[in-house]
This record gives sequence, C-alpha cells and structure tokens, in this order.
Amino acid sequence: MSQEYRQSDLSQLGHETQVPPSPEEARLETVANPHPDRSYLVRFTCPEFTALCPITGQPDFAHLVIDYAPRKRLVESKSLKLYLASYRNHGGFHEECTIGIARRLEGALDPAWLRIGGYWYPRGGIPIDVFYQSGPPPEGLWVPEQGVAPYRGRG
Repeated sequence: MSQEYRQSDLSQLGHETQVPPSPEEARLETVANPHPDRSYLVRFTCPEFTALCPITGQPDFAHLVIDYAPRKRLVESKSLKLYLASYRNHGGFHEECTIGIARRLEGALDPAWLRIGGYWYPRGGIPIDVFYQSGPPPEGLWVPEQGVAPYRGRG
C-alpha cells in the first residue's frame, strides 16, 4: 500500500465514526491524487440525500451527482458520505444546500473542475433542481451525462 494512503490525518476511515451534527462540524478529508499528471473525472452519486426545509422542518430529498476533475487532492469517500449525511438535520433551501456542498468541495480540493447536479424531489408539487459548475470542463476531459431523468411525476 502506498504511503500516500497511510496518512495519520485520516481520522474517519477505518474508525467508527458518528454522523456530524451539522455540515459546519463535518470534516472533509482528502488524500493525495495518485495520478496528478492525468486529466480524469471522479463521480459521486447520492440518490438519497436529505435535508430539512428551513421554514417547515419537513424533510426534502434529492438525488445528487457530484463530478470533479482532481488536481493534487481527492476527497476521501467516507468523509464525504458523513458530510452529506450531516445535512439530515440541516435546515436549508435547495439552492443553499447544493451550492454549499459545491463550495465546500472546492475549498477542500481545489479541483481543476467541479459540477454538481441537485435533482430535488417536488416540494409543493414543484421540483426545484439546482445545477452548478465551476467553469468549462478542462479540454479533453470525458464528461458523461449525469443520467438523472427529469421529474415526470407518476407517468
């Protein structure tokens, strides 16, 4: 195993870890990119993301697709899972949650490119989808479609 992956600063991977009480308290951990000389895409899909409506306290659900082209660092997946799970008790509008996740990842990773698709399930009968990308993707980067169909109700 590479020394890059035996970092003592990874406090969550390989340890019993509780979901943080809030996104602000969650720790996003990173590891060295083993291929910093290559342009490639990393995708995380979270089909059961949950947050709370900041007004009613009712749960809101989304299917998130996070794509990024790394530079020097990769996000460690367990820390990302715990970070996303910390939104379960967080009151935030769809836009705040989606863009907040993107900004937090940009700050932790300094990626060459990042995009996030927040495909939110309807609230009050209207789906509110939120999309963000940091700029145009790097030239030559293969960026597949996110693969989430638009909301069609029951039909």
